[in-house]
Amino acid sequence: MPQPYVEITRREEFSASHRLHNPALSDADNRTVFGICNNLYGHGHNYAFEVTLGGPVPVMSGMVMDLNILMRILKTEIVEQVDHKHLNHDVAWLQGKVTTAENIAVSIWERIAPHLAQHPGSKLVKVRVFESRDNFVEYRGQTA
Repeated sequence: MPQPYVEITRREEFSASHRLHNPALSDADNRTVFGICNNLYGHGHNYAFEVTLGGPVPVMSGMVMDLNILMRILKTEIVEQVDHKHLNHDVAWLQGKVTTAENIAVSIWERIAPHLAQHPGSKLVKVRVFESRDNFVEYRGQTA
């Protein structure tokens, strides 16, 4: 009998500031593209993000992955790196990127995927980043 496939999700939160700015654009073009989010000194958000893993439920453990292990990976590799930081200036793995929620989601995926690969049996399914209560993006590892 095949094992059931289940998805598990861990949610974390952090507070950070950022500025939406592309140095390849003129100041006027940046203001046009990013509006008030291009404020010279940045602006802040109380972010939340979710990481979903999927896989078969092993008979022995009954867990796709121990959520405590996932929690430690997310706290170490993401939350401790970004909480109360300016994403454009203080976070090395976001350097050179426009710090949109889309790029943050892709960067979180790229940062945690190698750590999750060390725990076989589950697969990274999606990363969801909430920039506010009402606005979120979702990345599932696809490329255009």
